Amino acid sequence: MIANVLEMRGVSKSFDHRLVLDQLDFTIKRGKIIGLLGRNGAGKSTMLDCALGLARIGGGEISLLGENPAALSEATRGRVGYVPQQTELFPWMTASQMLAYFKAFYEKWNDAKVAALLDRWAIPREIKIQKMSAGEKQRLAIIRALAHEPDFLILDEPASSLDPAGRRDFLREVIDVVIDRDVTILFSTHILSDLERVAMDVSILSAGKILLTAELDSLAGETFVATGSEQALTSLAKYGVEPFRREPGQLVARIPKAIQASVQTEDHELVLDSLSLEDFFIEVTK
Repeated sequence: MIANVLEMRGVSKSFDHRLVLDQLDFTIKRGKIIGLLGRNGAGKSTMLDCALGLARIGGGEISLLGENPAALSEATRGRVGYVPQQTELFPWMTASQMLAYFKAFYEKWNDAKVAALLDRWAIPREIKIQKMSAGEKQRLAIIRALAHEPDFLILDEPASSLDPAGRRDFLREVIDVVIDRDVTILFSTHILSDLERVAMDVSILSAGKILLTAELDSLAGETFVATGSEQALTSLAKYGVEPFRREPGQLVARIPKAIQASVQTEDHELVLDSLSLEDFFIEVTK
């Protein structure tokens, strides 16, 4: 069984001579829920499109479930589910017609799951999709992605049109899918509270590269703004601490719990102020 569901090595992508992905490296191990963070325009959707073979890369290599995503076999394509940021549904169809259409393309299709979600999320089966609300369309896109029971689920801002109750219900479904079938999920979102509810790891995309990938729980107690003399800040390097951002008298860094006591004991001039995930994200992507 393939250990890494997705591997992106040295991937570059440009639009109109503007570099969006810059020799990006990224790996997802099987069974993980990865939250992908990045500012608007950072290239999250482009990264996901490249991973899925929906956009041609300018350089590098990508392996999706062991295959080139630009030439996936039908069997492998059936193992991937995708909810795009912009719902791509057939507006002239009803929900029932659209789901029946997509069912024909997959070897597996969980009719019971589809029916249960349509009922639970109050999706009207027999009105045309173009008459649905934005939230109903997004829920329907999620149902379409889950119906064939994929092994790898890619979600690009999947809850942006949902109200808080709808987001909570969707996230509960994501957790259930992982528990029931050990699904691997790549979840791009700008709603940090949603990510904190479900993600195991978080990756931050900035300036065309993955700036950081780490366990979400560890970031809560390991991200700091450090202030002090230039000598005190420079002394962090001997512990292997590399700042994400540095200014005179201050830097932003991840300082593992194992060395925090030693760092502060050695240099009393150094002050560490812990950061929430939101504050850390803002600081390192400035």
